[in-house]
Amino acid sequence: MKVLQFTIPVPGDKNIIVQHDLLPYFYPHLHRHDEIQLTWIQKGEGTLVVDNNMYPFGPNEIYYLGANQPHVFKSDPMYFSPKSKRKVQAITIHFNPHGKLASLFDLAEMKHIQTFLQKHNNGFVVPSEQVSDISHKIQLVSKSSGTDQMIAFIDLFKKFTSIPRLKELSSISNLTTVSEHDGIRLSHIYHYIMANYAKNITLEDVAQQAHMTPQAFCRYFKKRTLHTFVSFLNEVRINEACKKLTTGDSDSTSISTIAYNCGFNTVTNFNRVFKTVIGKSPSEYVDDYFRSTYEENTTV
Repeated sequence: MKVLQFTIPVPGDKNIIVQHDLLPYFYPHLHRHDEIQLTWIQKGEGTLVVDNNMYPFGPNEIYYLGANQPHVFKSDPMYFSPKSKRKVQAITIHFNPHGKLASLFDLAEMKHIQTFLQKHNNGFVVPSEQVSDISHKIQLVSKSSGTDQMIAFIDLFKKFTSIPRLKELSSISNLTTVSEHDGIRLSHIYHYIMANYAKNITLEDVAQQAHMTPQAFCRYFKKRTLHTFVSFLNEVRINEACKKLTTGDSDSTSISTIAYNCGFNTVTNFNRVFKTVIGKSPSEYVDDYFRSTYEENTTV
């Protein structure tokens, strides 16, 4: 068995499984399944871990995950507070392209969709300018049944094949060889780091969570994730900083305040790590983000 091989509950003889989630938070464990997954986040914020990569996610974003691609949508720490009244909400479509639907995709008329599925097994995020159209088509699949649902499903993927540039979520997977036991252990490590990124957590702290010596933990973590502890922690912190820089809902959105709130001791170190991870400075990132948002809004 691999990283928590998860079996999607299939109601009856359905080949297109639609799941509606309204929960206190997203999910506890790194897992994978034979089905392709398309998830529309309607409410909630957190970090998507997919293979050895991570991405901040928020409301009205759509993610496509390939068959057997290890992943977990992990809610922000505030959702796990015992006093939290927050909710997350999502619609997810699962389907197995190699199950009973394989004969459908083998039809000559479906060749372009089959090619699309084969090309995008590393997953992708739907471009923001396409979210409105794709989410509408997801709703049509969700609300339909029988033949109407199949027609809506094919129309959804016909739309996908017309989108020119899709950002891959992963270029390499090292997690498909991870055992179920290691998948649970890695989930625990991920959760600990994501819940405590703002604190001065050390290698010794995390190694203790994994019941290992620091030296053994370093070898274990690097082999299974292709990250060092420091590089993973820095990515978690920078992902959180990106959210805070662009939401504007915190008490203060100054770069220095955000740097300290994300666990950095100095603004200089924050700026250096930010540019290493993102490829631009925090101020450049904010300017580019709001410029692109403005351009999208003015072209609608």
